[in-house]
Amino acid sequence: MKVVVAGATGLIGSRTVARLRDHGVEVVPISRGEGVDVSTGEGLAQVLRTAEVLVDVTDAPSRDQQVSTDFFTTSTSNLLKAAAAAGVGHYVALSVVGADRVGSGWFRAKAAQEDLVRHTPIPYSVVRATPFHESVAAAAVAGTRSDGVHVPPLLLRPVAADDVATTVAHVAVGLPEFGVVEAAGPEEVRLDDATAALLGTLGRTDPVVADARAPFFGAVVEERALLPGPDAHLGHHTFAQWLKSR
Repeated sequence: MKVVVAGATGLIGSRTVARLRDHGVEVVPISRGEGVDVSTGEGLAQVLRTAEVLVDVTDAPSRDQQVSTDFFTTSTSNLLKAAAAAGVGHYVALSVVGADRVGSGWFRAKAAQEDLVRHTPIPYSVVRATPFHESVAAAAVAGTRSDGVHVPPLLLRPVAADDVATTVAHVAVGLPEFGVVEAAGPEEVRLDDATAALLGTLGRTDPVVADARAPFFGAVVEERALLPGPDAHLGHHTFAQWLKSR
């Protein structure tokens, strides 16, 4: 089996490449550095020749809704077109839990990406992940103000990048799902509690403000909107373990 991975140098991509190699398949990582540009389509036809599976774990350069929507619609269209021309038999796209429920921000961009994948003639699987452990740190940076760190009071199952990559690789070497598989962390936590724990490990004493108006990745999100369903693939690495490993 030959698996091409788009976004192979990123947080999830590099780990997905390693997990796929653990499965004993031939992995071809693609990046601009190797002359392949998903935003323009340059180099895709050549690299996808004889590929059986294309894994798309690319990410937008910004969480801004317009920027991320433009990136995902352009890059995904290019990847799908090239994959169809090459006869790829399985397209695996990484998305986010909540893409079907949160109608703004980066989530709306991921929904647009999913819509393109669902309407392709290529057999496909979509892996929706809950927010990564690193997302808590990103939310803390975005929410830092003079009176404290403002984050929304969300319930999450934050997931380790390694656990997401394991699920993506497992799906990639299997039969197409023609639907969604969810990947989530092993425990449910509140974002404000997780943020306070993170700040504590950094020696910061900023108060954490549970602010329902604070955006998360460019969107105002309801408390339970980012929780996965009961059949999600649960990882093994907890948020507390991630804090200790930082």
